[in-house]
Formats: sequence, C-alpha cells, structure tokens
Amino acid sequence: MVEQVFYWIAFIMTSMTALFAAVMVITRSNPISAAMFLVLNFVSVAILYLLLRFPFIAVIQVMIYAGAIMMLVVFVIMLLNVEEEERRKKIAVSLAQVISVVLVLMLCAQLVVGVGIQKIPGKHGAFTAEQLAEVGDVKAVAQMLFTTYLFPFEIASIILLVGIIGAVILSKKER
Repeated sequence: MVEQVFYWIAFIMTSMTALFAAVMVITRSNPISAAMFLVLNFVSVAILYLLLRFPFIAVIQVMIYAGAIMMLVVFVIMLLNVEEEERRKKIAVSLAQVISVVLVLMLCAQLVVGVGIQKIPGKHGAFTAEQLAEVGDVKAVAQMLFTTYLFPFEIASIILLVGIIGAVILSKKER
C-alpha cells in the first residue's frame, strides 16, 4: 500500500516536472536556457523509465539524450552564435494563444478522464512481461532495434548527420 502511494506521488511529481520543462523549452527566447530545460525534460523521462522498471533504458536516456545529444545541441547553438531576441516591453496575448491554451487544457482533461474511466486499447508488443523478465530489457531493446526498427534507426542517424553538416555549413563565415 505504501509502495503504491510512493509510486503514484513520484510518478505525478516527475510527470509534472517533465511537462513544466517541456513548456519552458518552447517558451524561452534564450536558446541556451531552452536547452537546459530540455536536459531537465530528458532526466524526468529517464526517471519515468525507472518507475516503469526499465533501468537500462533510463541510463541510455540520460547518457545519449541528456549527455551526447544536448552537448551537440549546445555546440551547434554556440557555433551558430544565435543572439537573444529583444525583450518585448508589452506582453500581447493573441486570440490564437488563448484558444491554444484552452484546447491543451481540454485535451489534458480528456486524457485524465479517459484514462481514469476506461482501459485504453492498444497493440501488445512482441515481448510479454514474463519474457522481458526472462531475457532482460537490454536484449529486448537490441533485438527490436536491429530487426523491426532497423530502417527508422538508420534514417534517424542520417537525419542527425545531415543536421550537423548543415549547421557547420551555415556557421562558416564568408572569406
């Protein structure tokens, strides 16, 4: 009973932290502070993986996303020398922003009600909980990554490489 209460409190706090960090990422005008909030978001997602009892995926999340990818993002931001926008003295709220906030709140309410009332249908994965416990999550991730999801994995790596090359080309100064 106490474990369940701790689990739900940790889950709610971590989820709220992840949501807060995600909102801060898209609302910051300074790209470096947005990148730091993105690191907080990645760490929060890693904690959620730990709560789901996937420690390997949590460690990979922190090492790859919060470590390597964020170092790359900050490097590209510094390389491009992105300057901070001028601060607006007057805060103007448009109708589109108000409608967006209302729609997001309605979506969140629908998700809470939908999850609380009915079971969400979905497709079960290739591994059941018993099979995962037997083979381990590392082997399951490796098997899925290099069989079923090999093509999307390769496409993601090519897109990342193209982004790096594009950033270097954009940052070159004319001679």
